[in-house]
Amino acid sequence: MEALAIRTQPSGKYIKFMVYLVAIVLVNMVGMTLFTRIDLTANHIFSLSKASKDAVRTLSEPMTIHVFFTQNLPAPHNSTERYLHDLLEEYAAYGGKNFNYIFHDVSADAGGPGAASLENQKLAESYGVYPVQIQAVENDEVKFQKAYMGMVFIHGDLVERIPAITTTDGLEYQITTTIQKMNHKVSALLRLKEPVQIKLYKSSSLDAIAPYLGLKSLPELTSQVEALVKKLNGQLYDKLSFSFLDPTKDAALEADVSKYQLVDLKWPALSSGKIAAGQGAVGIVVQYGDHFETIPLLQALQIPVIGTQYQLENMKALEDDLNLQIETLIGINAEIGYLADHGTPNLYGSPMSQGQPGAPEDVNTFRSLVSRTYTIKDVKLKDAPLSDNFNCLIIEGPTEPFSDYDLFQIDQYLMKGKNLAIFLDAFKEGPPQRNMFGSQGPQYLPLNTGLEKLLEHYGVSIKPAIVMDENSFRQQVPRQYGGGERNIYFAPLIKNDQIRKDFPFMKSIRGLVAYKMSPVEVNKETLSKNGIKAHLLFSSSPKSWLMHAPLNLNPMFIQPPASNAGMASQPLAYVLEGDFSSYFAGKPIPEKPQKAPNTSNNAKNPEKKPAPAAPPQPADLSKIQGGEQVIAKGKPGKIFIMASSDMLKDNILDEAGRTPNAMFVLNMLDYLNNRQDDAILRSKEQRFNPLADISAPAKAVIKSVNIAGLPILVVLFGLGVWLRRKSRRRRIQQMFQSQEG
Repeated sequence: MEALAIRTQPSGKYIKFMVYLVAIVLVNMVGMTLFTRIDLTANHIFSLSKASKDAVRTLSEPMTIHVFFTQNLPAPHNSTERYLHDLLEEYAAYGGKNFNYIFHDVSADAGGPGAASLENQKLAESYGVYPVQIQAVENDEVKFQKAYMGMVFIHGDLVERIPAITTTDGLEYQITTTIQKMNHKVSALLRLKEPVQIKLYKSSSLDAIAPYLGLKSLPELTSQVEALVKKLNGQLYDKLSFSFLDPTKDAALEADVSKYQLVDLKWPALSSGKIAAGQGAVGIVVQYGDHFETIPLLQALQIPVIGTQYQLENMKALEDDLNLQIETLIGINAEIGYLADHGTPNLYGSPMSQGQPGAPEDVNTFRSLVSRTYTIKDVKLKDAPLSDNFNCLIIEGPTEPFSDYDLFQIDQYLMKGKNLAIFLDAFKEGPPQRNMFGSQGPQYLPLNTGLEKLLEHYGVSIKPAIVMDENSFRQQVPRQYGGGERNIYFAPLIKNDQIRKDFPFMKSIRGLVAYKMSPVEVNKETLSKNGIKAHLLFSSSPKSWLMHAPLNLNPMFIQPPASNAGMASQPLAYVLEGDFSSYFAGKPIPEKPQKAPNTSNNAKNPEKKPAPAAPPQPADLSKIQGGEQVIAKGKPGKIFIMASSDMLKDNILDEAGRTPNAMFVLNMLDYLNNRQDDAILRSKEQRFNPLADISAPAKAVIKSVNIAGLPILVVLFGLGVWLRRKSRRRRIQQMFQSQEG
């Protein structure tokens, strides 16, 4: 009877249920009003990095972010909006009163956009944020709709924007770098001693042929550019000065046309002589002090069948170009040195690849990626001594020998506690070999620039060979050549277990593609003697071998060794850090090579001989002291070395900088410039997460478990539940039988 009474009083369960329900509601209300979040992801991708916190905490004046994001978008864009909400809320928590953000309603409801939405759409477009087309699937139909997904940063008079946010990948990095850039830009503009000159060169003779070129707006170009500069002046603290120059009316400007490499057109007589033959130039020069950048305003497009078409730069793109060139000239970012002589690749394109953007031998992508956070300064050792105004010098693929004086400058730069990023080749590509059957591909000649002896002194050297690896990139073979895939053995795939994680910014790099790399070796005895630490960054797989000279990199003729005896993992990149000892310690300072005298004038006037020099007067030099001294032992510095300059070429790096190869290079430069927090921020959202390699037997076991093991486990679990219920039924039955008895 007591058991029956308990069953007929369920009010206790309902009371507990109501208490739990109220508690859950209260917890959710607390969570909505108090901002806190626990991030359990491996790289804390949903929490602000230290670089982001520092950037927003150091704002010198209020910053407001206007977000224009269409509501109720289909997946995955709806999650992007939610992520952006949470991210900006966390920025605001650390930014305090100097950080504000506003989400604007730019949605179009079923009855059409309301007045507020229309105003916000106009506001978005006035800032340069336009709708983008996205794809949505509704009722099994693919539809397209336009949506606003951008944000605008306003900091003082400065305005920056991210016009399209289509993914959360790298979003925190974009926001933080934009905040950093604007903060630095304010300081750089305020310390300018003179205005930045915006000079528009436009020949009035071009107006006559503008209709023939399809450029009806060319006569209004001057007023349009002047209005644009006036608009930018309001954003840049009135630090711009505009001037219009007409080479047609001033013959002296022809020298400027050549100096600044402006677009210069020449044409014959047109319309039966109504328009006389002539020429004209057009372009913009942005100049500050002795430094200048040129913006071409006219582009010639080669269109099949139609022929050559001319196109003027639109004002919105020109505004972006002007902002970029102004930022470059005034140096809003930290400087980074790039060796621009001794045969290194030209950052602005090689002469052979002009007119062919994206040529594999170019390094335009590398320059573009680095320029987002650094101001690249060309360094020419042959022209001037190496300055120590920047923390890192990039030496990429030199092919010409270094004099002892050049090596002395690099050595002493390192001794001052500066850093080197060296991408050195062991071979130089020469002209194709030819035989009776024709060309046989390029030949590769051993390369020695003199930089090698400097590195050997520091404890690192490059082996004259190219690393081949069975675990390599696979190239798709065209059908006409048999189809299928072909291994490019000199392009090893570096897997996660071959990448060292000694540095925090390397933890998210889980795979790389190497290309034409030579092994890098360290001399442990030399390093130990000088107290230098060597960190191996990554190596090839154990199924690697070396190809020595003469090299033949035609994939059709490369085969792995028949025996595994010669295979071994090869080290491919190192970072050395410590107090380096000078190569020139105890040696006299090398003399600077003298340039060959210019004898052209004497050759033209052989009868005119230079006057004999007066004999030097004797002087007492014993009292003169000082002069340049050799720093024998340096301050703590770093050397990054990789034996391949091809790793910086356009066919290896992506324009967005989101592939593992691009992240690795940029992270390394940040580390060498003492900006490791920025490197960690960039790579924490690395989405390349390959599965771990396992042996064939392990794969077979896992496959068997998934196919047969899981169903068996389900059957066993069900059998266990059935047996338990059967046992419980038997116990209950026995209990009632015992009570009846």
